[in-house]
Amino acid sequence: LAVRWGSGASAAWASPPGGCKLVQSTMDCTGRWLSSVPGNLGADTEELLLDDNTLQVLGNASLLSGHHLRHLSVTKNRLELIEPGAFLSSQGLHVLSLADNLLFTNYSLTAAALSALPALRTLDLAGNLLTEDMVSVLLWNLSSLESLSVARNIIMRLDSSVFDNLTQLLELNLEKNYIFEIDQAFEGLQRLQRLNIAYNYLPCVVEFGLTQLRVLNVSNNVIEWFLALESDDLFELEVLDLSHNHLLFFPVLPRQSKLHSLLLQDNELSFYQRLPNGTSLANVTVQFLLIDGNSTSTTTVSLWEEICHSDLSSLRLLDMSQNQVWYLPEGFLAQMPSLTHLNLNQNCLETFRLSEGDPLATLMELDLSQNQLEELGLEMGTREVLPNLQLFNLSTNRLQELPPGVFTYTRKIMTVDLSHNRVDLCPWPAVMGEVKSPPCVDVRGLKTLTHLSLAGCGLGGLRGHPFQGTSLMHLDLSDNHRALSGDPAWLEDLAVTLRVLSLRNTSLSSPGTVDFSTLSGLSRLDLSGNSLSAFPVSLSALRLRSLDLRDNLLPALPPDIGPLRRAQGLRVPDGPEVTCSYASRTLSPGALPQPVRRSCLWQSADTALLYLVLALPTCLTLLVAFAVTFLMLKQKLLKMVKSRCGVSSSY
Repeated sequence: LAVRWGSGASAAWASPPGGCKLVQSTMDCTGRWLSSVPGNLGADTEELLLDDNTLQVLGNASLLSGHHLRHLSVTKNRLELIEPGAFLSSQGLHVLSLADNLLFTNYSLTAAALSALPALRTLDLAGNLLTEDMVSVLLWNLSSLESLSVARNIIMRLDSSVFDNLTQLLELNLEKNYIFEIDQAFEGLQRLQRLNIAYNYLPCVVEFGLTQLRVLNVSNNVIEWFLALESDDLFELEVLDLSHNHLLFFPVLPRQSKLHSLLLQDNELSFYQRLPNGTSLANVTVQFLLIDGNSTSTTTVSLWEEICHSDLSSLRLLDMSQNQVWYLPEGFLAQMPSLTHLNLNQNCLETFRLSEGDPLATLMELDLSQNQLEELGLEMGTREVLPNLQLFNLSTNRLQELPPGVFTYTRKIMTVDLSHNRVDLCPWPAVMGEVKSPPCVDVRGLKTLTHLSLAGCGLGGLRGHPFQGTSLMHLDLSDNHRALSGDPAWLEDLAVTLRVLSLRNTSLSSPGTVDFSTLSGLSRLDLSGNSLSAFPVSLSALRLRSLDLRDNLLPALPPDIGPLRRAQGLRVPDGPEVTCSYASRTLSPGALPQPVRRSCLWQSADTALLYLVLALPTCLTLLVAFAVTFLMLKQKLLKMVKSRCGVSSSY
């Protein structure tokens, strides 16, 4: 290596080594199969990217010219050793990424090199097969760290000695290790705000007392209990993720906190104040035996009442989906006056009551899908119920009707999903002769409603004007075999607004059953799974962006379908899967023999041109045959003419 000084130095920096890319102060050497650090780094290089190479050692002389280096990334290499003096010329380094290497091999020498970085703020040691003892050695003299990742290692147990010196740490990532026990490992991290311990093997969290923590992710463990410390101190906790665990009870949360997002998805959570057989457990308590060294203590908790002692006043998002909840305790939702998103799908709820006591005044999204709901209770009074609701998902339940006034105050409702229930729509106007109308759902007059799904509801023939007064843009009527058996006048109420319509599997057989020409703004139409044997003529006036005609009886699309054929960007969902039956085989159009494909092309050609091309070979053949015949019989014909005329030729 020749090092040039003076005026020649600028020429050396102009051509980055090893095919690296130099952009301003960043040298990008990613994926260049480098086995060592390029020796002629620019003096002004602040960021060096060496990811995805084959480096095994960072030597003492590797970064001699990196005096201004602030960011170094050496991820996905084969790094086994960083020599103790490797960073002596780069002590201003702020960010160091060493993920996915083999640093467990010589971790003690690497630790000596790291100790020479007094300004280091961010360190990534993920995926290096490190144990907790190795991590403790590597972090021994890194008190300046603010962000640390030791994810994807083989850490099993944490105690106070591992992170003892990291007094400035704000963020710690421990996910995807094998941690099953934590013993006061975080008590000395007074500034810690974000802690990720997801994908480990923690069985429980008890006496949680990290008051300064803002975000805690302990998802994907095996946690059965979460018990916060009994204290009146204010917890800064804002986000708590306990999803994908084995929680049996609702977590015992801090008495005072700033919690706004609580994620409890995919647990075994239920409430036990009353059981399905009518038994009450209101006065039954649970005792926890806490063992700390040689001392033991007992905590008595009534879990169904302990919820009331948790501070849920700031909660905006509550996800309790995929649990075993079959009822909500009385007053449970009343403790959440700021709640905007509530997800209770995939539980065992049989009833859900809306009342003035739990008005859910700020709720914007409510998901009760995939339960066993047979009744949606509503206690109407002087106070508004669900006034800010925008999305209401009730799909896949056992509902037959909704309370008449359920949408009375929902002035912002945009999306309602009632699919896979046994509901029908209320007609407009009332049918004469009916003393009492059958159970139905009334969405008429909901001016803000734009998305409505009624798939698989067993709808009878739509009659009257069930959508009058709505602004529907998306309507799903699929899997309703009798939905189109009534008067199609309901289409007129959607002529201006409707953009997406699904009539999949609705027993549509006659192309004239529905007049689509009135839906001038329609852009997507699903007619799959029906029995159409002819293309609906009324579609020819539309400019669709997507048309699904799969699983019908159509032999072909007509050649003259007007604007539909010329629509820019028209997407046929199963276009690549179209097959042709030919000679007892099923082939793709491209695999058909050439003569057959030419024949198919003729079928779509102009008729007059087709006749002309077919007639031209015949005429030419007849002309040639006549000429040949004439030449062969020329002498005989002349003699016959002479003999008959009886006149000698003059010479």
